[in-house]
Amino acid sequence: MLDTVSAKTPARFITFEGGEGVGKSTQVKRLLGALEQRGISAVRTREPGGTPKAEAVRAFILQGRSESWGPGGEAVLFAAARLDHVNQLIGPSLDAGRWVVSDRFHDSTRAYQGLTGGVDDKLIRGLETLALNGRQPDLTIILDMDPEVAFRRVEERELEGALQQTGDRFEKEDLVWHKRLRDAFLEIASNNAQRCVVIPAGQSEDSLEQEIWDTLTRRFPELQDGPAA
Repeated sequence: MLDTVSAKTPARFITFEGGEGVGKSTQVKRLLGALEQRGISAVRTREPGGTPKAEAVRAFILQGRSESWGPGGEAVLFAAARLDHVNQLIGPSLDAGRWVVSDRFHDSTRAYQGLTGGVDDKLIRGLETLALNGRQPDLTIILDMDPEVAFRRVEERELEGALQQTGDRFEKEDLVWHKRLRDAFLEIASNNAQRCVVIPAGQSEDSLEQEIWDTLTRRFPELQDGPAA
């Protein structure tokens, strides 16, 4: 049974987007903690991934094994993983009253394979219709950072040995590619202003966490009724 705070707070689907090295995973974790401190049941997930089948697709793609398929083939693989993710984890969690916070979702396919990779928009939208199965994020937070700064972050993580093996498929692209990727996410935000909020990611982790939380409370005023963290 959901507790009092969760019962009066509708289940929401929140996605985080942005280029490599902008700090999405850290802020997803922090947001999940903030929600749970307020008595809100929440599920943390990621794309590609979130279910056993989708995680297998993740390993195949991000280890570079799908590179020869081209952006179109990768878009199809992402969509297949997303369909399983939506049907097996995201949908059931929302239906059970749990919030879902995902590190990437369909906007990453739009940005990486579509606007940056050159895959036809009709194919991207067709795959979206199939994979989303009617589930759209309630809010998408796009963390924005100068790719040169993000590159330095990625290099620091590599030196510290913190970079997971599955993270190097797209991080190895050159700076020009990452600048195009940044522009792609900003275009997505501009075209979906009701759903997307762009937040500068170059600030401290604590300041960024606070700005994200302030964004959520403005979008979902019912959060203000919960106990303070």
